[in-house]
Amino acid sequence: MYKRHIYEDCMNYMHLIEEGYSFTHIHTHFGISSERLKSLWIGFQQRGEDALRKKPRVNSDIQTKLSAIDDYEKKGLSLVEVMLKDNVSECALYQWRQRYAAGGAEALRSCKTGRPPGTMGRPKKKEPQTDLERLQAENERLRAENALLKKVKALVEEREARLREIGRKPSKS
Repeated sequence: MYKRHIYEDCMNYMHLIEEGYSFTHIHTHFGISSERLKSLWIGFQQRGEDALRKKPRVNSDIQTKLSAIDDYEKKGLSLVEVMLKDNVSECALYQWRQRYAAGGAEALRSCKTGRPPGTMGRPKKKEPQTDLERLQAENERLRAENALLKKVKALVEEREARLREIGRKPSKS
């Protein structure tokens, strides 16, 4: 399971590295991936404590995404180098690579996530403007109610028939 490492944890890891502990030691004792630890260390050396703080969410354009994928896959840069060069997270780069492999460059275009607006809750009731519309709406409601009552009656009759087959009397309710 993925464990989140807060700023204080990351600072602790950096102090341990400065004291001479190895990446493998920190990885095995604290559960942080070696790649993530190395990227944090390089960022810490280059930018200081700001590299350990959570980065704000940035909507990258398609050119940035394509160049990051190209750097990683074709130019052979390491994951850490691409993350630092393009200022992207490991997770974002992984998702971009998956989308690019599945649908090409077009799949990297920003797509909106979540529910479309207006789909939550019940639809708003419209007030009928004319008598004809009002009567049509009432007729539709009565048809739906009639169909529901027929289904309920059929289910009750089916249940009573099953009970009669096994020799039990149906309930009065």
